[in-house]
Amino acid sequence: MESAPFIAWLAAFQKLVTANSDYLTELDRQIGDADHGANMLRGVEAIGELDPAEFPDAGSYLKKAGMTLVSKVGGASGPLYGTLLLKMGAELDTDPAAELTAGSFVAALAAGVAGVQARGRAEVGDKTMLDAWLPALAAAQETAANGETLADTVAAAYAAAQQGAAATIPLVARKGRASYLGERAVGVKDPGAASTELMLQAAAEVFGG
Repeated sequence: MESAPFIAWLAAFQKLVTANSDYLTELDRQIGDADHGANMLRGVEAIGELDPAEFPDAGSYLKKAGMTLVSKVGGASGPLYGTLLLKMGAELDTDPAAELTAGSFVAALAAGVAGVQARGRAEVGDKTMLDAWLPALAAAQETAANGETLADTVAAAYAAAQQGAAATIPLVARKGRASYLGERAVGVKDPGAASTELMLQAAAEVFGG
């Protein structure tokens, strides 16, 4: 599978993180370490420095991007987003000649989200990025199973991520730094869920064209 669409995806993600890094940091200031925006910005900028010519296929590119996040980004976000991309890349590597379709994208996304869940050990309702990723994956799987296009599938994932991220606002956190705050975390969107929204917004922009 060609790397170009995925390079475009993460380039679009970089633009969105750059535009929203202060917003992500403000969310994290209220219920975390106040570094999510800066950490994500450092990570996507490092991915942006990769030479596209070195990655003729999507699997190798996503795995390198994942390793870049793991090595460059502090806190929980680097390992979690890095795992997402590593697992997606490994899934796409199983059939490098495959075409990018709703089905192949969903298979890669399923592998990535499973990796995030295994690493983060969280469920929907814990007030983490998985409150956005798990509904997004379910929506993508249902849409693709109904024979819809890649564009429709990614749009459904993005819409579900938006709803899932918004649903973290009234929650008491059960995982991560925010869990130490108890009721004081209520009323704030989870920063990881917010950056997940941005990642799927970028996907909708690129794969929906």
